[in-house]
Amino acid sequence: MIELFVQFSRALGQPRSVAEIYGLLFVSHLPLTLQDLKERLGISLGSTSQGLQFLRELGAVRVVETPNSRRTHFAAVAELRNLAGNFLRQQISTHLNDSETRLERIGKQAKALTGEARAHGLARLNLLKSWPAASRRW
Repeated sequence: MIELFVQFSRALGQPRSVAEIYGLLFVSHLPLTLQDLKERLGISLGSTSQGLQFLRELGAVRVVETPNSRRTHFAAVAELRNLAGNFLRQQISTHLNDSETRLERIGKQAKALTGEARAHGLARLNLLKSWPAASRRW
């Protein structure tokens, strides 16, 4: 099952270690610690820590309170809608929000076109400009 998540991660351009961490948490019936993940997957502490941080920011992993333990335990969040929406917000809308200068250049180029090409180019530009707001609703 972990290999399935590795295949997903390739399609999304994410590191193998992130997919392995999520996959192990997904299949585990118990919450796991950072050390558990590191040892079971045979990856470095840095990769484990960075992968967990990325997954937490994405909303794919949550912290689980574990009685009688001082260590932080993690579990996978398995709701696909939440994962997809969070991924889109984090990965795509961030780039769209940071692309204002590029969109201005595209606008100038679209306005230089004529006829149907101009109308189509400007319509596509307006669509792109609406994506950041739309991604916040996901």
